[in-house]
Amino acid sequence: MQRFILGSRNKIAFISGALILAAFLSKWTVGNLAVFEGLLIIASILGTLPIAIQAYQALQVRVVSIDVLVTIAVTGAFFIRNFEESAIVTFLFLFGAYLEQRTLNKTRSAIKELTEMAPESALKQMEDGEFVEVPVDEVDVGDVLLVKTGAKVPVDGTVLAGEGSVNEASITGESIPAAKDPGSRVYAGTILDNGTLQIVADRVGEDTTFGRIIELVEEAQDSKSEAERFIDRFSRYYTPAVLVLGLLTWLFSRNIELAITILVLGCPGALVIGVPVSNVAGIGNGARHGILLKGSEVISDFSRLDVMVFDKTGTLTIGKPVVTETEYYDSSIDATLSYLASVERESDHPLAKAVLEAIGETSYFPVSDTEVVKGAGIIAAVDGRRVAVGNQALMEREGVQLNEKARADIARLEKNGSSLVLTAVDGELKVIMGVRDKVRSGVKGDLQRLRRLGVKQLVMLSGDNQGTVDAVSRELGLTEAHGNMLPEDKAAYIKRLIDEGRIVAFVGDGVNDSPSLALAQIGIAMGGGTDVAIETSDVVLMNSDFGRLPHALGLAKATARNMKQNIAIAVGVVLVLLTSLIFSDWMNMSIGMLVHEGSILAVILNGMRLLRYRLPNRLTRGI
Repeated sequence: MQRFILGSRNKIAFISGALILAAFLSKWTVGNLAVFEGLLIIASILGTLPIAIQAYQALQVRVVSIDVLVTIAVTGAFFIRNFEESAIVTFLFLFGAYLEQRTLNKTRSAIKELTEMAPESALKQMEDGEFVEVPVDEVDVGDVLLVKTGAKVPVDGTVLAGEGSVNEASITGESIPAAKDPGSRVYAGTILDNGTLQIVADRVGEDTTFGRIIELVEEAQDSKSEAERFIDRFSRYYTPAVLVLGLLTWLFSRNIELAITILVLGCPGALVIGVPVSNVAGIGNGARHGILLKGSEVISDFSRLDVMVFDKTGTLTIGKPVVTETEYYDSSIDATLSYLASVERESDHPLAKAVLEAIGETSYFPVSDTEVVKGAGIIAAVDGRRVAVGNQALMEREGVQLNEKARADIARLEKNGSSLVLTAVDGELKVIMGVRDKVRSGVKGDLQRLRRLGVKQLVMLSGDNQGTVDAVSRELGLTEAHGNMLPEDKAAYIKRLIDEGRIVAFVGDGVNDSPSLALAQIGIAMGGGTDVAIETSDVVLMNSDFGRLPHALGLAKATARNMKQNIAIAVGVVLVLLTSLIFSDWMNMSIGMLVHEGSILAVILNGMRLLRYRLPNRLTRGI
């Protein structure tokens, strides 16, 4: 019976409202007071049932809840034959709960939308080569799947065949479809806008990026910040205190109506709900924009951030070295590039890959007598010639003469932060290539936005040499930049900042960044980074989109402000109501309950504004 009554709360609220309306219509039209009072009594009893049941359940676990206060107040009003007050208060309380639930459901719409996007089936290739539709739970790692136009990608995988455009908004927040061809990565929950793809499953079920997103957002929305924990503790003592105040008022004044009115006016509903609704809405906004905020505690620390520390490779830079500049010292360019490509093809060094990519299509020669000079480069015989490929130290070892132009070029490229690949053929310098890990597009503007959001220091830590680090720092306008840093050096630097009382965020993407991500108050991982970095972090930028970082910080600050506003609204309304009760004669139980429910809706609607949050234009102008 209790379950049935609680399940019918909304119906009871509307029936109670209809009875109250009928009662007043009978009084205003035919003036029948017996019908008026009878309908109000029925409305009071009916409305009190679900409230009293919840009060009883709360008292069973030794909690004096809002329902307890309202039940006592309504019962008191009923027995002093103030049926208007008892009926109206129960209706307003139930109707307010209905509106609260409706609006709170909207704040959780982000996680609801995510779960609805989860794929339910997949076209799996069977042993006979045919593709058969199966539940997504029956897909295993290594299975080959077919994805058709308009279908959801069922797993994280790699494209084996076909081409198409995939809408990855559910993962990255980016609405522009991403082109996919053989070798491209695809993610569960994304939608193939056009084309047909065959993919091999790399991750399935909860292990997919999409599954992890849902899990992280659910955990984040269920977590509590220090502010919420404080309010929980506060309300645990505040509600019994209101009950005691009402009792004392009755004992000293013998005015039971005043006492039960105090019980209604002192309900802390808006205070209890104000902070959680802000956090849930903020986390939901982040999820929609490709930002995972792992809990409300993260939001609190993030909003007070004053130092942001970055890893370089893969964070501020793309993480893939490319040849940015080439200088030639001989007219036989094609032959020299063929010799260089032949040697570099023997190496798996990142610089070698960058050089081969820059050279492109060329002819190759057999390579023999290869000698690797540690820390300097490679010497080999190619087409009967002695070819040396490496740094300046290797050229000096080989006795290669560097003219003034070559030395000037070397100095300029090193100043720009480039790693040098020099090539000599039979003791003569032929070509110098400058290789750099390019800065991510738009990073400089994003860093300026972070400054405008109040970040006082922007620091870069990298394992690269100091010259390269300084060049990137000058280009981006960073506060500090430190090179030759091992993982333990980065962690020690973070610890020193924290010991100085700074609130520090660290942004990285690799396994070597995990100690720093864990140590900083706010660890921010690039979503395309390693699993351990993502698990260790507090904030994840999906698809490694650095441009999401200013939005994430702005959202955290907006959410923290919203929490404070909601607390101010809740406390302010209670103070105004109690003051009005003491110093005026117009305040009564019905008006108090109406204002009380209005304050709850006010904090919910204020929190819901965060669902539409975007970085203000003033933070993007002039960049």
